[in-house]
Parts: sequence; C-alpha cells; structure tokens
Amino acid sequence: MKEMLNVALPKGRLGEKVYKLFQTAGYDCPDILDPNTRKLIFENPDKGIRFFWVKPSDVSIYVERGAADLGVAGKDILMEFKPNVFELSDLKLGKCRLAVAAKKGFRDRHDYTLRVATKFPNVTTDYYSQKSRNVDIIKLNGSIELAPILGLSDVILDIVETGTTLLENNLEPIETVAQVSARLIANISSYQFKNKEINEIIEKINLLTEAK
Repeated sequence: MKEMLNVALPKGRLGEKVYKLFQTAGYDCPDILDPNTRKLIFENPDKGIRFFWVKPSDVSIYVERGAADLGVAGKDILMEFKPNVFELSDLKLGKCRLAVAAKKGFRDRHDYTLRVATKFPNVTTDYYSQKSRNVDIIKLNGSIELAPILGLSDVILDIVETGTTLLENNLEPIETVAQVSARLIANISSYQFKNKEINEIIEKINLLTEAK
C-alpha cells in the first residue's frame, strides 16, 4: 500500500474543479462529490491519497502546520498571509486579479492620506509601500464595494473577476495589483520526506495544466 498523502481542498466551485484535476490525473475518491455525504475526509488507499475540504483561507494553515501534505490556495491568500510553504505549481484555475478600484472619475492627488478599504491589509501595505504612498487601511470582511459609495474610503483593493459588480455600482478598476490563480502548495517537511509521491502528482498535474 502506498504512503498516504493528505490533500487540503478549498470548499466551493474552485475546490470541485481542483478535485476533478486530481481525478483526471489518476487520484480519485468516488464519493467525494456526493451532495448527500456528511463525511469530512475521503480517501483512496490504493492511490495513496486522502482529501478533505476546508475553508479556502484555511488551506495554507493546514499545509504550513503539517496537517496536510499538499493543498490548493489562491495566490491572493499566499500573498496576504505569506505562509511558510512551497509553492509548486500554477493550476491555472480560478483566474482573476487583485485590483484597486474607485468611483468613476476618481483621481488620486497624492497630497493627502489615501483611504483604502480591503480584505487584504498586508497586500495593501506592501503595494502602497512600493509606491511610497501614505494610506489609511480600513479592514473589512465583506461588501467592500460599499466603502467608496458611502464615503468610508477613497478606493478599494479587492479581487476582481469580471468587473460586473464594480460597474453596476458605478465603480471601475484603476490599477492591477497582481494576477491571481489557484496554486498547488506543499508542506516543507512533507516535500522532503514524501518527495517521490509528491513529485509524481506534480508531474501528472503539470501535464494537464500545460495542455490548457
């Protein structure tokens, strides 16, 4: 029997796409997508793989702490929390971008402290530090688009997919901070001690992603 690899998958549509990528690569668990199951952990001993679903922002924690050997996290999460993990591969799934957005017609005058509402305070700090721009960061957990509409902030820094929500609220992206997609990550110790098994997975998955 193969040594088991623990894989943390992000809950939701992205996680389902990621699982199907693993499935196509030959690492399947038949009951994992059963909508009626209440199981938390799914395993296939013959393939040496064990999956479990976690909140997307928690994947890197499970991997960094060693509860998972591998995981899949968005580049935005890795930029924000900077976990001590190996980033192995760009899965080219969940593509979007981190961007600064503001009300249409906004112009930054640079003669005052810019108020920025965001779910990503660390990314925001790093981005504006590189620009030598003084900012007042307002940490929010949701409905970021409301902040400039109600005068809470001048701009927002957030994930943008299609930009439709921004346009519907008279906002527009004005700067791209980073391109974002799902990344395969590994626990540092696991990568050392389970290197053969992990590299087998990376090779198979890279063949699939390169074909996209």
